[in-house]
Amino acid sequence: MPLQVIVTEGLLSPEAEHSVFHDLTHLLLELHGISDNAFMTPNIIGEVVVVEKGRSFSGGAPADIAVFELKAPSFVLADPGLQKAWIARGTEIIEKAAQGRVPANRIYGNVVHALDGAWGIAGVAYDNAALGQAVASGIPI
Repeated sequence: MPLQVIVTEGLLSPEAEHSVFHDLTHLLLELHGISDNAFMTPNIIGEVVVVEKGRSFSGGAPADIAVFELKAPSFVLADPGLQKAWIARGTEIIEKAAQGRVPANRIYGNVVHALDGAWGIAGVAYDNAALGQAVASGIPI
């Protein structure tokens, strides 16, 4: 599941970038009760994108921002309680890592859901049921 963190240059140190990605990955696993899942853990992939200062915006004007976005099948974070936890705790993770360089009101989170059957890993297109079975099996690819 692609996870992308986008931050304005200078908000996170390289060590903090790693920490944020690690912590968001493990937050997602924890929220779904699969913290040690050998199938899912390596399939949370992504990157931290650092945007040159002056090239990130809010309200049409340059601003320091942080965004964390997860692309996932529709059953992931589908429960409203999990959605609220993802956004609140994800924001806390970034705010702490930024050490005051970005306020919570400039940290944005979201989840984009893929169409059922349009989720691919290792060349296999999974529908929600098949992906759920693969995760439940806990068997790595």
